[in-house]
Amino acid sequence: MAASISDILISRTSGQLIVMGVLNVTPDSFSDGGEFLAPADAVARARSMIAAGADIVDVGAESTRPGSRRVDAADQIDRLREILLPLCQTARTAGAHVSIDTTRAAVAEFALQAGAAIVNDVSAGRDDPAILGLAAEAGAPLVLMHMLGEPTTMQAKPTYNDVVADVRDFLAERLAAAEAAGVPRERCIVDPGIGFGKTLPHNLALMANLDQLATPPTPILLGPSRKRCIGEIVATATGGDAPPPQERLGGTLAACLAGRRAGATIVRVHDVGPLVQAMAVDSRIAAARRPDA
Repeated sequence: MAASISDILISRTSGQLIVMGVLNVTPDSFSDGGEFLAPADAVARARSMIAAGADIVDVGAESTRPGSRRVDAADQIDRLREILLPLCQTARTAGAHVSIDTTRAAVAEFALQAGAAIVNDVSAGRDDPAILGLAAEAGAPLVLMHMLGEPTTMQAKPTYNDVVADVRDFLAERLAAAEAAGVPRERCIVDPGIGFGKTLPHNLALMANLDQLATPPTPILLGPSRKRCIGEIVATATGGDAPPPQERLGGTLAACLAGRRAGATIVRVHDVGPLVQAMAVDSRIAAARRPDA
């Protein structure tokens, strides 16, 4: 049975792992663009991820890969119109939840009315501040992510004084903004934004120090799935070319395992089944450790 909303929000205290499956209904996402544009394909993909162990299906109609162009709210809604209702019904039947990955209040409102339960905003309420009040009014959990700049330019020489401290301070400020808009702190989730305006050293520093980014009980979401930084690490280790996104599963699993030990309790991935399997084995091994070892 999938985790409840309450389970998700207290996961940092309980230690329960929450799995968020990625569903991109876009023509240009970096690893699966165009694969799930048809409603039947999108719903089938969601059903398979839930069956594999996803607690949340995160659906987005705008790519935010580096260099991507913005998609206005009307076009996002058009992409979602025939997908969201059956998707939410599928999730509800299985006890799972749908989150809407958008920075636009109009899109979030459309999704919440269709049955989505969570708002996932990569701009943390900066693109469209009305999204904060919308989440407050709906009582929806809100994911606030760090991004340096915007997708079009975010990878153009990203610079920080201290990436962990800078991201921590940003997230604290956005949590305060959400609270001021009426979203209780206990209904917020934070995400360091791996790959969103970060170099490889920035990403590594963040993934190694996740527990420093927000005080408990605020859950920390980690989304390293198939990201460029994984390809860069593999290329350096092997002396070859970076593998394409679809061939970064091993690196994704390693990043998620490390991230969980560093403080993340929500992981956002494309490949739900292998992640659930890896986490189950890792947990059983950890549980078997002798207290005096």
